[in-house]
Amino acid sequence: MRALGARVAAAARPGDLVVLAGPLGAGKTVLAQGIAAGLGVRGPVTSPTFVLARVHAGGRLPLVHVDAYRLGGVAEVDDLDLDADTDVALTVVEWGAGRVEQLAQEHLRVDIERPEGDEAGEARRVRLTPTGPGWSARLSAVLTADPPDRLTRPTG
Repeated sequence: MRALGARVAAAARPGDLVVLAGPLGAGKTVLAQGIAAGLGVRGPVTSPTFVLARVHAGGRLPLVHVDAYRLGGVAEVDDLDLDADTDVALTVVEWGAGRVEQLAQEHLRVDIERPEGDEAGEARRVRLTPTGPGWSARLSAVLTADPPDRLTRPTG
């Protein structure tokens, strides 16, 4: 998950939005840590569950890391005033599906699953879904770094 995060960071531009979806323990925060490392952010990146949002500076781009788990909907996301930072930063939102897509005209959605039968708990299935021409064009850079059976682009 960290390696994937670093590849997403390499493709990221100011104003990008990445929406992370998956069950508890799927690896959303670990992916965010990989994104932070790929941006060159220093210091620990932990889940912002109780503070809702943290801004990490010092990297190629500022990273706005949000946990929308406790937010009730779009109105509560708007109350955070995240769009003040979104033009210059990479915004990564855990549990953001259906809540934050309005923050940017385009975004990358990352769905993470833990497959059944993985006793060690290490395997993940990741689906990357771009919305908008920017992420659609840059997604191939993220996908080519891993075997195609590990990362998938949606069909249809």
